[in-house]
Amino acid sequence: MNRKTLVLPAAIGLLAPVLAACGGTDSGSGSGDAIVVGTTDSFTASAEAPALVDPAYAYDVGTWNILRQTVQTLMIQPRGEGNPVPEAAESCGFTDSGNERYACTLRAGLKFANGDPITAADVKYSVERALSLKADSGVFALLSGVDTVETKGDREVIFHLKRADATFPFKLSTPVAGIVNAKDYSKKSLRNGFKIDGSGPYSFKAEVDGDKLVSATFTKNPNYKGSLKVNNDKVQLRNFKNAEEMGSALDKGDIDVMTRAMSPSQIQKLSTNSNDKIDMVDMAGLEIRYLAFNTNDTTVRSKAVRQAMAQIVDRGELVSKVYGSQAEPLYSVVPASITGHSNSFFNKYGDPSVGKARTMLQKAGITTPVKLTMYYTTDHYGSATKKEFELLQKQLNRSGLFDVAIKGVPWTKFRIAEKKGDYQVYGMGWFPDFPDADNYIAPFLDKDNFLGLPYNNPNIRNNLIPESRRVADRLAASSSLTEIQDIVASDVPLLPLWQGKQFVAAGDDITGTPYVLNSSSTLQLWELNRGVSG
Repeated sequence: MNRKTLVLPAAIGLLAPVLAACGGTDSGSGSGDAIVVGTTDSFTASAEAPALVDPAYAYDVGTWNILRQTVQTLMIQPRGEGNPVPEAAESCGFTDSGNERYACTLRAGLKFANGDPITAADVKYSVERALSLKADSGVFALLSGVDTVETKGDREVIFHLKRADATFPFKLSTPVAGIVNAKDYSKKSLRNGFKIDGSGPYSFKAEVDGDKLVSATFTKNPNYKGSLKVNNDKVQLRNFKNAEEMGSALDKGDIDVMTRAMSPSQIQKLSTNSNDKIDMVDMAGLEIRYLAFNTNDTTVRSKAVRQAMAQIVDRGELVSKVYGSQAEPLYSVVPASITGHSNSFFNKYGDPSVGKARTMLQKAGITTPVKLTMYYTTDHYGSATKKEFELLQKQLNRSGLFDVAIKGVPWTKFRIAEKKGDYQVYGMGWFPDFPDADNYIAPFLDKDNFLGLPYNNPNIRNNLIPESRRVADRLAASSSLTEIQDIVASDVPLLPLWQGKQFVAAGDDITGTPYVLNSSSTLQLWELNRGVSG
């Protein structure tokens, strides 16, 4: 076992962009032998969610990682982190002092994979399509700050924003802003199934069993023109039921690379294994886990109940017993490595205390034990989720103040029920759309939020979020961001639990693994190649 640690700054602007030469038909290994990448991400279409990989609908890390290989965006997060840089665009930038007018010039000669030319009209169509469809996944909210989209000629597109938003370049790097062809994507309806057509570094072919995606083959797009160097000709993404099955496939040589999500026990085993044929890379990550509350529910509507749970939960015990060195306790909705982070929950609650929690409930006149059910997804965040919720249940129940039941639900049903408000308390994870504090705040607390949370704090929505977005220097926005985090710690619509690391394991003949995932868990398959291990 060779173990490598990759340290990349998570806060934006700390490292100048490290970009490879522009991609094209002359890049790649020249080998027709596909590099096979394993994942435990599950992709199942359903009657409620039939359009999983439509850019106007997709809003989870797994489907976004498919789209990032195939659907091109104007901007992209650079290889070495930092601020987004042009991708389908030749250049982009704010053209006013108020950060309300953003203009991009497209690269000359852009084409979709089928050979159709791409113009500014296609960009306008794609953004307006996502906004008009307003999919119930909530992903359109990333673009909801757009007022109008203007084109000038075939290569210039101008976004007029409703209000200042210094984070808008990041939003243009997300798949919902991906450029699609009107021939393939109707403006009146989402595109069902697993077909994807775009202009990204790869074309896409799905192997489907019933409504489930079994494997995806990415073949280098000869018409691709962008900022990326594509180091291989073909990659196959193969789905596994669990981390153990995926690890066995790596040991046997059936796959070349193992990505998310490895189990804590598997990571521990790989870390101490003396197998020279497998390299493991660990790197900084921005994944967080948290509990969300349906504040319309009669039981958790009381702020005192939510505060008492925040006072009891022992993050240190949770991390040490379930995740070990693969995670760290988190005391804010914003990760510790992001500019603007504040330890608001620790500042308010300090160390876990049953006595303090009891006093909170008594002052509010709450009868104990408080009976409630916490829900978690069985197949989306890894096999350790069940153990995590069993320990959370134990912590709350042993206080004598709560009578908590837990229930695991498959992701396809879980996500739909959560959005409908069927759950009192439920566990979620978040892999950021982009590495900025705003993306740990607005998707949960702003209008049209990702979770559909009923919690609404007018000061956060109307004043603090817009105020923070007016500031291009994100460190200078810390005052607004800290106030938001303090309000969340006081009201507890969300209860942050932990922040995780990322791990990739691969055969020692595979190169590029330190960059196959960035800190936002974006899969960058174009980095992989076959060669000699360093």
